[in-house]
Amino acid sequence: MNIKALRSDQIYKKIAQASPEEKLELFRNEMMAPFMKQWQIQQIPFRAEEANGFDVITMNNIMHRSPDQITRQLLPEIELISSDSFWSECELAVRKSLGLFIEHEVDLPETEYLFTIRLGDPENRALTINEGYSGFGGIPGFIWGTILPNEYTIPRMKAALAHECNHNVRYQFIQWDHTVNLGELLVSEGLAENYAVFLFGEDFLGPWVTKTNAETLNERIKPVLREKLQLTGFDQFAPYLYGDEIARLQNFKPVNMPYSAGYACGYHLIQYYLRKTGTSIFEATITPAAQILDEVKGFWDEETILGR
Repeated sequence: MNIKALRSDQIYKKIAQASPEEKLELFRNEMMAPFMKQWQIQQIPFRAEEANGFDVITMNNIMHRSPDQITRQLLPEIELISSDSFWSECELAVRKSLGLFIEHEVDLPETEYLFTIRLGDPENRALTINEGYSGFGGIPGFIWGTILPNEYTIPRMKAALAHECNHNVRYQFIQWDHTVNLGELLVSEGLAENYAVFLFGEDFLGPWVTKTNAETLNERIKPVLREKLQLTGFDQFAPYLYGDEIARLQNFKPVNMPYSAGYACGYHLIQYYLRKTGTSIFEATITPAAQILDEVKGFWDEETILGR
């Protein structure tokens, strides 16, 4: 297993010192090009054919610092993610997260992994509502962390990377296509966050779980989501997964769901599954959602007590 870090801090520093005319292509070629296979899988053009077309830069700019924002004024922020110890900790988190699956006899088809950490856009509400950190790991072999670097977020990046590594492993075994439904997303996010807690403890449980109290979970979220598990189409199930505020930001129709309803529900659903079946988090990660959901029918009727 080969794990490589793309040191974004070094790239950011180079772009910060570059002329305004050079920034865009430097960013495209050094930050985005190493992930070319990911863009091809996601069918995101590397370079738009026309000025207003959607490409990897457009996608980056939705939640991250855009190339033109990376100036000398940003150097103090870049410095916050520039220590060797930070990158060593991130790489250790990725290496441990993936390596434990191999140790537990899960034979990973993917052997090459690339990860990086990108600076988030402080004006992006979808990021700030997540307390300034996030990630993406759904394409096997590629893992991203997103951060507004500060004393709170920097220590949590290792847990975010563990969460994304869990996705990375799952989608080496579970097919993602147009038939993916809300049930799969609840299971997937629940597995990923349980894995992060398994590795780093409940102190690193993400705000997408901790901001939901027991009353909201039991009385508002669970009764609705249990009836929507077969819902397909990202525009249809995203509001139930992320909640109304993020749904509005993504131009989806609100469904009267609180922040990260699906994440919180999924986390407690997987806890229920692991307790009930005695299955390891490693085996559960590569188990089809339908099989897991069939085992947790009691979860929907039983009151969930947080912290149990």
